Amino acid sequence: MKKVYVKEEVCIGCKLCEVYCQLQHANTSDLVKAFKVEFPPPLPRLRVDERGVVSLSVRCQQCDDAPCVQACLTGALSRDPESLLVTVDEDKCIGCWTCVLVCPLAAIKQDKEQKKALKCDLCQGEEVPVCVANCPNEALVYVEDPETATVKQ
Repeated sequence: MKKVYVKEEVCIGCKLCEVYCQLQHANTSDLVKAFKVEFPPPLPRLRVDERGVVSLSVRCQQCDDAPCVQACLTGALSRDPESLLVTVDEDKCIGCWTCVLVCPLAAIKQDKEQKKALKCDLCQGEEVPVCVANCPNEALVYVEDPETATVKQ
């Protein structure tokens, strides 16, 4: 299964991955309307962590053991048997945040307004996740093998 990996040594913390993720999950494809008009505003399914000069984009890595799926009280989180993607059924999610507590990467976000869990869906329907497609420094890669995500010197 392909996943998004970060080349930490070239991530500049610009947060464009967050912006494009928000836009991807907005009700409109117009950037200004998505951020200025839409209510509630769209939320990104990832975050950028910064510690001094080091920054990296963090999202769900579709864990093989998926503790969030095991911990979900309502069965809202499940793994698709074909794509192996861990998904959230928003109709079943009750906003108990158990999945947030057990995620080893703290990659599941809380939509407190809608009382729903949000996580990376790898932009299903797109050839490449929008965070990867719009990373100006190519710090994000979408590959099967994390070894191919390293920077060649």
